[in-house]
Amino acid sequence: MSQFKKLATTLAVIAASVSCGDVVRQGRSSGYLVVDLLTATRGGSQAGTPSGTLQSDVQTMVTTPAPCTATAPCATVFNDSGQVTLRLSAKDASGVTQPSANNDVTITRYRVSYRRTDGRNTPGVDVPYGFDGAATGTVQTGSTLKLGFELVRHTSKEESPLVQLITSPTIISTIADVTFYGRDQVGNEINVTGSITIDFGNFGDQ
Repeated sequence: MSQFKKLATTLAVIAASVSCGDVVRQGRSSGYLVVDLLTATRGGSQAGTPSGTLQSDVQTMVTTPAPCTATAPCATVFNDSGQVTLRLSAKDASGVTQPSANNDVTITRYRVSYRRTDGRNTPGVDVPYGFDGAATGTVQTGSTLKLGFELVRHTSKEESPLVQLITSPTIISTIADVTFYGRDQVGNEINVTGSITIDFGNFGDQ
């Protein structure tokens, strides 16, 4: 009976060690990601210059191509794009440990979630649903990576609460948290989050 208890204890310790290893795997890399810049561009012909804030138009009236005209414009929905600049920093600030190609981080996916400063954050009621997307690029040691991604989906503008803004003067102000996930070249998981302000509404078309 005593041997059985010892065996059970040993197995429990091994299982706990494996579980803890999975939890802390993200922290094993010798480097960490930094968001240098996060900007957004409005969809459609009114895209303009990338900015640190976004006025997301829930419906755009376009006059081209046919059959759309200036007298009979077509109601259209565009997605909005984001761009992030990432860099890799070493955890060892002393410089004793020299980085190598093994430290390069390949980004594979991202997640966008929306929140409001007033605390009303129910997806599909107060804010758009969050979503996951694919984005691939490698942040090399000593350099930066610019990566484009979809920040607001077409479908989000066709769902509650954004679709109601088409016939309403209301503006929904949110903060979008964008988390980028990747791995270094030996498999250690790394992620970093940046945030950007997005105001949703049926804004005037130029």
